[in-house]
Amino acid sequence: MMFLQLFVWGTWFTTLGLALSTNNLSDIIGGAYSAVPLAAIIAPLFLGLISDRFFNCEKTMGVLHVVGGLLLFAAPQLIANGKGDALSWVIMAHMLCYMPTLALSNTVAFANIDDRNKFPALRVWGTIGWIVAGLVVGGLGMSSSPKIFTLGAVSGIVLGVLCFFMPKTPPPAKGKPVNVGTLFMFDAFKLLGSIPFLVFIICSALICVPLAYYFAYTSVYLPQIGFQAPASTMALGQVSEIFFMLLVPFFFRKLGVKIMILIGMLAWVARYALFAMGAPDQVVWMIMLGVVLHGICYDFFFVTGFMYTDKKAPKEVRSQAQSLLVFFTQGVGMFFGYRIAAGQPLFSFISDFFSAAISALPFVSERTIYIPFISDYRLTPGFSAVQESSNALAATIETPTFSFWESFAKMFLSEKPNATGSIVSDAMANWKTFWMFPSLMALVVAVIFAFSFWDKVKQEEASPEQSK
Repeated sequence: MMFLQLFVWGTWFTTLGLALSTNNLSDIIGGAYSAVPLAAIIAPLFLGLISDRFFNCEKTMGVLHVVGGLLLFAAPQLIANGKGDALSWVIMAHMLCYMPTLALSNTVAFANIDDRNKFPALRVWGTIGWIVAGLVVGGLGMSSSPKIFTLGAVSGIVLGVLCFFMPKTPPPAKGKPVNVGTLFMFDAFKLLGSIPFLVFIICSALICVPLAYYFAYTSVYLPQIGFQAPASTMALGQVSEIFFMLLVPFFFRKLGVKIMILIGMLAWVARYALFAMGAPDQVVWMIMLGVVLHGICYDFFFVTGFMYTDKKAPKEVRSQAQSLLVFFTQGVGMFFGYRIAAGQPLFSFISDFFSAAISALPFVSERTIYIPFISDYRLTPGFSAVQESSNALAATIETPTFSFWESFAKMFLSEKPNATGSIVSDAMANWKTFWMFPSLMALVVAVIFAFSFWDKVKQEEASPEQSK
């Protein structure tokens, strides 16, 4: 279950940007990725209202994975027909099915093991599943192909069927009345009255803005450096994640919350700086090191953050507090991050919402609402330039074909694109500017966190099972 849970997501999410840019849909990369955090925002409502009360967890997972898998089957045809907007809605619908299963799989695991300390050994198979997904996609030469969605669809349906054969796991809140305060995390929001926790939540949301750049555009960037199996190369980040996850409890005790989280933030600064400085001369070791830094970036920030939240929240609201953290990081922070990374208007969805609402009224013809600043404000500098030059370079790069086992060598090696010097130099110069921006954003957030966060929590008994 754990292996397939993240295998499904890893098949298409890692190289979605590359698949879209290769198929002339670069302009919807931000919209496609931002569908994921929107689902993360909505998912806690589904969990609190339905899956925690009315249906067995394993059966709910089974239905959601089967439906989500069927939805993904539509994606390749939508890409072939250039229907980017429809694709974004399909991804949104799929993730609305998928996101609740992240928590449900943990619930099933905890309900059917006799010792909570065994959970990390189970949860690590999820990370292994993500790694294998990257290796399979890269090894089959599918990194830039719409077929990544077909692979995700098949694996999702397989997992859905498997769920119906798992041990019965009744809903944890069966028979309890629906509590609006619990549903909307009101009790967890009260924790924001603590200044240290408020600073932590704000900085956590802000650091997820530059984080979105990595997921959305690394798979687009790597082939232009010369990596021929970008999905396999990016899987190295998850390999380092396993290694550093084992070290988190030790460093948590030795360094404490603040230093751990600060190291994680500074790792993002270093990663993007390496991507930027390595771009002009296509320095492979810099790019590779930036990918491998994922272990520190993720574990030292996210895992430590989950552990801090678990320690900070009273026992009765810990589940709400974890949902609150996911809401602000994977939801709010990543949503704006994807929009900023893609050079999209930050708040245009507000105008879109009002336009759709007014158009739906009787006797009102279709109309577009224009709100100054909200409709137009963009943040990422030079995005149009990097998109144009990147597309020009990508057009000169042919997707290589090689055997599955050859991909293991390709993840470490690169061959510079065979293109005219001006195309390469223009693209790399623009990539340098592009990557420096999230590096500076992460640095600003790290400085704010370093000077404004002061808190002490008991650090004994910290264990990885509290983190996921």
